[in-house]
Amino acid sequence: MRIACLLTAFSVTLLSSTVWAQTDAPQRGGVIDVATIGEPPTLDPMASTADLVGIVSQHIFETLYTFGSDWSVVPLLAETLPEISDGGRVYTIKLRQGITFHDGSAMDSADVLASLKRWQATASRGQQAAKHIASIEAVDPATVRITLKEPFAPLLSLLAFNNSAAVVLPEENAAVPMEKPVGTGPYKLGERRPDQYIQLLRFGGYKPRGDAANGYGGARHQYLDEIRFVPVPDPNTRVEGAVAGQFAYADSIPVESVGRLEGGKTEAVTLRPFGWPVFVMNTKQGLLSDVAKRRAVLTALNPEDLLIAGFGSADFYAVDGSLYPEGYNWHSGEGVSAYGKGDPEEAAAALKAAGYDGATPLRILTSRQYEFHYKMAEVAAEYLRQAGLQVQLDVVDWATLTQRRQDPALWDIFISHSPFLPEPSLIGVMQDSSPGWWVSDAKTKALEAFNRESDPAKRAALFGDVQKVFYDEVPAFKVGDFNAVAAKSPALHDVTPAPWPYFWNAWLSR
Repeated sequence: MRIACLLTAFSVTLLSSTVWAQTDAPQRGGVIDVATIGEPPTLDPMASTADLVGIVSQHIFETLYTFGSDWSVVPLLAETLPEISDGGRVYTIKLRQGITFHDGSAMDSADVLASLKRWQATASRGQQAAKHIASIEAVDPATVRITLKEPFAPLLSLLAFNNSAAVVLPEENAAVPMEKPVGTGPYKLGERRPDQYIQLLRFGGYKPRGDAANGYGGARHQYLDEIRFVPVPDPNTRVEGAVAGQFAYADSIPVESVGRLEGGKTEAVTLRPFGWPVFVMNTKQGLLSDVAKRRAVLTALNPEDLLIAGFGSADFYAVDGSLYPEGYNWHSGEGVSAYGKGDPEEAAAALKAAGYDGATPLRILTSRQYEFHYKMAEVAAEYLRQAGLQVQLDVVDWATLTQRRQDPALWDIFISHSPFLPEPSLIGVMQDSSPGWWVSDAKTKALEAFNRESDPAKRAALFGDVQKVFYDEVPAFKVGDFNAVAAKSPALHDVTPAPWPYFWNAWLSR
């Protein structure tokens, strides 16, 4: 079955992004340093939804499925797309043969079975899927069968995602927490020096797929000998390192620094549209567990002022309350009339009616490693203070933020961002167990109807109902749409602009 979510805008991005002239065949060898926004809190891709974890770990671990360049689901460790029977309830998955783990052991269905059980118990996306899974069994060494309680259209997308990921581990290495990062990926862990680098080395036993490279899918060639992910929390240091040629690739460059890249040993890479900044609200505990107060926060905030603060030029953002912009299958206008008011006076009246005492602090958790998060937090704080809220900005490093957001006692809003994901059920707030802990009967009813439907056109219409509940209950504030900027050395070839940059198939000219 092919997941019919062809995100036209992403395809346009690939065509309109910079294409580097290439006259030579890919060359083998070389080492690259990749500057990231910080140290990942873990290398266990099941244990975290942080993009930073996925960016690094996707080179070490692999999933049964992944996403092609048009965001359709394609096989990776699975031989083909599954055979689906019994009205969408039974998925029979044939596994690729001759796949070897980094420890030298061969992958079979016992490893997949143990990994999927660990995923259901450990990962938020696995827990989301587990509610719909009746059983998982190893039919034979090369076949796994998943039986659902009822049809669940997002299953393959959940199995394909690279964070909170259903990666395949050796059966004997399924302990929690992860004892050692052993996967089937094109690169294996060499050395990890916290706050210095994570060194990945080419895995000599890797078996790439035989089909052509296709987004995150298809053949993953290992031209580079070594990839070093270097944590560089300060965005200006990432920029200056890129300009000096210290980094072959630097992720998450502030948009105001694009001009600085001109004339240096690097060039800007823009992914448009990338995704949306989001203020996730704590619906479980504290001040914003009251939906009326969450609605007041939405009323107070002016998205355009936040976007100007975060990105400066309208070349890098769009004021848009729809969870998916025009051009995407999931675009809808349902509920969006509640977005963009920017009216602190109306919000103050709503807070008073909701019984706000004027003294309880609203705690906003943010980080400067994504500088646009912090700039938006500062502007949001002023709007919320005008509405009468006592605002407390808690500024921490990104690894600490990803830890603190797991504890509902520590925050009321945390600031993050997300790419436009190919399956709406992958959005963090759609998961009951994701930080924010949005659980309601209306959400469950709308999502269940959406997820049971397999027809793409009918699903697109049903997503409007999901978005309406999102705006009725305000588990988060979507600020708008934005474009992401990175920096790349002209000597580094075949790096496709993507939400989670990957470096298999990349090569250095010398």
